[in-house]
Amino acid sequence: MSYIVHRNHRFYVVAYTGHDPISGSERRRWHPAGTSRSDAEAIRSRIDAARPAAACPSTVAGFLTDVWLPSKGDLTHPTRNRYRWMIDRYINPRIGQQRLDRLRPADLDATYTDLSVRGGKNGQALSRKTVLEVHRVLANALDLAIDRELLDTNPAHRARPPRPDTRSTIPAIWTASQLASYLDIVRRHRLFPALHLVAHTGLRRGELAGLNWGDLDTHAATVSIARTRQVTGGRTIEAPVKTRTSRRRVDLDTGTLDVLKHWRQRLVEEGAQIHPATAMFLNQRHIAVSPESISQLFNRTVAKTDLPRIRFHDLRHTHASLLVAAGVPIKVVSERLGHAHPGFTMHTYQHLLPGMGAAAAAAFADLITTSR
Repeated sequence: MSYIVHRNHRFYVVAYTGHDPISGSERRRWHPAGTSRSDAEAIRSRIDAARPAAACPSTVAGFLTDVWLPSKGDLTHPTRNRYRWMIDRYINPRIGQQRLDRLRPADLDATYTDLSVRGGKNGQALSRKTVLEVHRVLANALDLAIDRELLDTNPAHRARPPRPDTRSTIPAIWTASQLASYLDIVRRHRLFPALHLVAHTGLRRGELAGLNWGDLDTHAATVSIARTRQVTGGRTIEAPVKTRTSRRRVDLDTGTLDVLKHWRQRLVEEGAQIHPATAMFLNQRHIAVSPESISQLFNRTVAKTDLPRIRFHDLRHTHASLLVAAGVPIKVVSERLGHAHPGFTMHTYQHLLPGMGAAAAAAFADLITTSR
């Protein structure tokens, strides 16, 4: 597991000694071997013979499942499930049975290409973002293989995954009249309160699905965001919110508070047992609604209207951009959305609403005209 270098008429044996925990770079030690290649070969043999044999699964699948995943003790449950899902669905079917010590960059390149062409659902192309996620999982796992002295080099560092898509994407949004029109159309739907709440608060899908009745404070007219429900590997799981700023209280208007009170009363009339730990939004069997079900409901109802097609997450963008256009301070909008910093809110939403730039130009022209 070492190699010989001939430099300036002298030989050196270069041996891998581990991985720098801070920079992530490989550590190597150079052993002087004089001017004779045979002496260098002898030193190399002694170094390799002294290298302890590693007790580890020999295949990529065995290493990822039995060694790498257990080593990630600080992962949240949803993230761990996400990694396991990617390993089982994207990596193991392609290179899982390959010997770890024979894995080459070309094998990874072939994996990325296959995923990009037919790695998605029903054999469709997998998104560039997901393929890059797979690459990062492999790169991190193979770094651990180097630390455990199972590999000399990380083939993922020399592979060629797809480049990140650096094109800027502007979220689609509705105007205030379009959003009002949509809410009027779906008012009779059983889960209208969920759609109304997300439109009036800008909650993320997982945050909406993760609400319990104990999170609603009717006296203070607030709802607390403390957990999220996510779909991972076909299962819905509950977990705490990831960041400090995501844990927050969101103020509610009186109309939204009334909608939630009537929704609770309807559930009681249906026979649901309501406790503080009961999910706020239940299906007809009185089971917590899946985040996927909420998105699918939104897509179905929008498809029946003449409104522009937007994603469920774009309700959040719509909420934020309408607040910005109404002159609500950026810091208030940022705290309402649970953003880490107001600068991100400003960068994302300041330019979204059509006509804001034109209004600014007209306002500036008026200032100049007035000064004259």
